[in-house]
Amino acid sequence: MNWLISKYLITAAVVVLVSEAAKRSDKLGGLIAALPMVTVLALIWLHVEKQSMEKIANHAWYTFWYVVPTLPMFLVFPALLPRLGFWLTLGACALLTMVCFGLFALVVRHFGIELLP
Repeated sequence: MNWLISKYLITAAVVVLVSEAAKRSDKLGGLIAALPMVTVLALIWLHVEKQSMEKIANHAWYTFWYVVPTLPMFLVFPALLPRLGFWLTLGACALLTMVCFGLFALVVRHFGIELLP
């Protein structure tokens, strides 16, 4: 149980670090957020918890492919924010990401990469 609490605290600290850095500097906050810290932490947790190398490698592999269709959101969000406000922009970007993901999954399937179960 202590291990689980430690994982939560360390992971939460990363999120707080990003938001606090973003308050002070847009560029620094963006840079820190762009670093794959959540993925690195997940890889560390999987390793420490004695998961197989195959499981850890698959996590990194699929993370790469799942990140690609999220990228358009980061371009659309700043453009929509002044027009729609925060919550509508967030919702629109979530919808855009789902559509991009679905289309991307169909495209990469032709190359033998299965992203959908």
